[in-house]
Amino acid sequence: MAKMEVKTSLLDNMIGVGDMVLLEPLNEETFINNLKKRFDHSEIYTYIGSVVISVNPYRSLPIYSPEKVEDYRNRNFYELSPHIFALSDEAYRSLRDQDKDQCILITGESGAGKTEASKLVMSYVAAVCGKGAEVNQVKEQLLQSNPVLEAFGNAKTVRNDNSSRFGKYMDIEFDFKGDPLGGVISNYLLEKSRVVKQPRGERNFHVFYQLLSGASEELLSKLKLERDFSRYNYLSLDSATVNGVDDAANFRTIRNAMQIVGFMDHEVESILEVVAAVLKLGNIEFKPESRVNGLDESKIKDKNELKEICELTGIDQSVLERAFSFRTVEAKQEKVSTTLNVAQAYYARDALAKNLYSRLFSWLINRINESIKAQTKVRKKVMGVLDIYGFEIFEDNSFEQFIINYCNEKLQQIFIELTLKEEQEEYIREGIEWTHIDYFNNAIICDLIENNTNGILAMLDEECLRPGTVTDETFLEKLNQVCATHQHFESRMSKCSRFLNDTSLPHSCFRIQHYAGKVLYQVEGFVDKNNDLLYRDLSQAMWKAGHALIKSLFPEGNPAKINLKRPPTAGSQFKASVATLMKNLQTKNPNYIRCIKPNDKKAAHIFNEALVCHQVRYLGLLENVRVRRAGYAFRQAYEPCLERYKMLCKQTWPHWKGPARSGVEVLFNELEIPMEEYSFGRSKIFIRNPRTLFKLEDLRKQRLEDLATLIQKIYRGWKCRTHFLLMKKSQIVIAAWYRRYAQQKRYQQIKRSALVIQSYIRGWKARKILRELKHQKRCKEAVTTIAAYWHGTQARRELRRLKEEARNKHAIAVIWAYWLGSKARRELKRLKEEARRKHAVAVIWAYWLGLKVRREYRKFFRANAGKKIYEFTLQRIVQKYFLEMKNKMPSLSPVDKNWPSRPYLFLDSTHKELKRIFHLWRCKKYRDQFTDQQKLIYEEKLEASELFKDKKALYPSRFLVQFRQDKVCVKFIQGSQKNGSVPMCKRKNNRLLEVAVP
Repeated sequence: MAKMEVKTSLLDNMIGVGDMVLLEPLNEETFINNLKKRFDHSEIYTYIGSVVISVNPYRSLPIYSPEKVEDYRNRNFYELSPHIFALSDEAYRSLRDQDKDQCILITGESGAGKTEASKLVMSYVAAVCGKGAEVNQVKEQLLQSNPVLEAFGNAKTVRNDNSSRFGKYMDIEFDFKGDPLGGVISNYLLEKSRVVKQPRGERNFHVFYQLLSGASEELLSKLKLERDFSRYNYLSLDSATVNGVDDAANFRTIRNAMQIVGFMDHEVESILEVVAAVLKLGNIEFKPESRVNGLDESKIKDKNELKEICELTGIDQSVLERAFSFRTVEAKQEKVSTTLNVAQAYYARDALAKNLYSRLFSWLINRINESIKAQTKVRKKVMGVLDIYGFEIFEDNSFEQFIINYCNEKLQQIFIELTLKEEQEEYIREGIEWTHIDYFNNAIICDLIENNTNGILAMLDEECLRPGTVTDETFLEKLNQVCATHQHFESRMSKCSRFLNDTSLPHSCFRIQHYAGKVLYQVEGFVDKNNDLLYRDLSQAMWKAGHALIKSLFPEGNPAKINLKRPPTAGSQFKASVATLMKNLQTKNPNYIRCIKPNDKKAAHIFNEALVCHQVRYLGLLENVRVRRAGYAFRQAYEPCLERYKMLCKQTWPHWKGPARSGVEVLFNELEIPMEEYSFGRSKIFIRNPRTLFKLEDLRKQRLEDLATLIQKIYRGWKCRTHFLLMKKSQIVIAAWYRRYAQQKRYQQIKRSALVIQSYIRGWKARKILRELKHQKRCKEAVTTIAAYWHGTQARRELRRLKEEARNKHAIAVIWAYWLGSKARRELKRLKEEARRKHAVAVIWAYWLGLKVRREYRKFFRANAGKKIYEFTLQRIVQKYFLEMKNKMPSLSPVDKNWPSRPYLFLDSTHKELKRIFHLWRCKKYRDQFTDQQKLIYEEKLEASELFKDKKALYPSRFLVQFRQDKVCVKFIQGSQKNGSVPMCKRKNNRLLEVAVP
């Protein structure tokens, strides 16, 4: 089952009035208040019929998600709340289904959001059209062309951080299925004067800052640039950085976009080289010099910058240097070369920079067109998107503002004409009588500007072409002569006396009363900007460049194609472009987006009523509303009208069986709406006054409340009855389940009682058998106990006999041991006495021999020779001691405790130290004999010895003789630990590795 769609209407939950045509009362104050009310509730879109008003919110809103795209896809224009997606969908479906070429005109002043609106239109069309690899590639190229054009054609102004400084018109071409095939972009009047000079608080074009911020050090070195903005005279420093804008990231985005669009690597490199050359042109400075003939000429101060420019562009340095110093004027058969003073040299430099950048921008657009153009020859459907500068009124208005405002006059003219034409065609199509509508026709203002004989542009061209001295003042004088009587032209120097005392009108200015208001133009610079001259010497120098791109930008510099005819002026070129654009727009079905800037601070949630009122006036929005509602303010197809209001009539509610128009007729007759308030067309109902529509909405709202109450009443009754029936059914089920439960419970109780009785009987029988078994067991245990006690008595008697016998044997052994000990002690005492007597004899004999020797040798020594004799004797005794020790050394066994006795008392400490050293040395010798396997065996034996120590007196006798022999090491280690010469046992994984005595 398909999911039901819940359709809403523009009139549902409306904040303020969604369509200005329905505004009551209609005046400037209510118009502004309605916009403000919707803006405060984040409703930035409002309709004037099929025209969308867009107020820039200066913040991100969650109304452009893919879900929103799906909401507005294939929906009626008035079915949902106002949105730019609704207009985009209406234009796309008209193109796809009705085979009508469309154009979307986006207008508004700088900072109103025109560029973002054009992006949203293109992104919506890209989202709803067909899919596929080729189609996706075309869509991606169309979308990615925007970042490239924004980088080279947009700049920061005091009103907008991303202001388009050129007009853009893009024709998107579709096939019969509605899939995009390609596109064509046209540009209008790039503001190239910005290249050489920017107003305070504004920047040059984005690409200059993006290149210096985002390029790698290698690329900058190749382009002979430095990252410091202050190094370049063409870049303003007071606004070099913009809050929230990452120029380095944007540069990477541009490089990626160029790759997607189809630019080759060498083309991108050439483009960046031209941009670098333009930057460095601004650093060329001139100094005055006087020639012999008294004429002034200019010379370049520092030729290093010129040299780097020539290296970038491949131009001979001498050729470019001469082009900056001389000007050649060619007549039929003559050539005249004149020097340029410093002011003329600076003019030539700036003219070259402006032309170079402007022609690069045009080349970029042509190159993009080559990439995105349709590749097939089949018939195409076209949707045009026009993003062009809005009406401009500044403190100082010059030639650029004059041209821009002329374009807006033409757009306003075609807007009124196409709107009236659309209204008239709908009336005729629906069979409604058409009545004449009075409105202001700005054709008279367009004629004032573009008339071929006495229009302002024609007189400006004539002034530029005539011989003699031509200045801005002579141009203003001519305007005063020709246009003095025109009701929309004002000048203080004209013949019209009413402006002679107007102090708000300076002498060097003229004022035009446009449809949007009066604009004061300063005539200074009109002639120069309209001429837009580039000296032929500079064109020829550029054509001689070794740089292929620069050479292609200046075809007029080719000496073989010298054309002495003066090139067309900027005004005439723009006039022709606007005429072509108007002709193109008239062949398409128009759709309008009017962009409004709510404040000059570029801040969210601020609505400046005076500023918005000014824009509403010059956009002619009130005039648009009056034209739209001059006949019938509201119209709607019969089916949605009947669907929306059918509940107001009993005959049409809830379902109408017949045609929708008949149902609407019955409905309006039932409501007694006056006949003059509405008319029936072929497919739509037309309502003259918005009050009638609001009355229908109030009746519908009241009826919906009544219906809601009725639905609630019926629902509550149904809910209560359903609840009662459910309770009744539940009671029956519960009763049945309870009876079943009661019977089951009784059965379980009887069953449990039977089981209890059975268990008691089984228990009684078991206890009886248990008593019998216990009696038999006690009898058997008594017999066993008696036998055990008897055997125990016998064993104790035998034990006492054996113990008595053992005590007797022990007593005999003890008495014998005491006797042997007494005998041994008496023998020892005798031997000691005999030894003492022998020792005493030896000592007396030694003393006697010593005395004798001393007496014998005293005559050979002096009286003080006693000390030497003592030392000699002591040395001889020590020598004798060591020689005797050599022959008396014990064995090398570590457990051998034998050690020769000391012969003399004074050698006691020496004797002990030698014993300790010898013991350590033989321990080391003994350890060195161990293998790893022996170390493991001794470790295990040591651990066993520790385990069974003092636990089994007979333990040593339980082992083989070989084990007792091997246990020498173990005893040695244990003995060493007790004696203090602690051998260190190193272990790993609880195993003995080596024994080391420190």
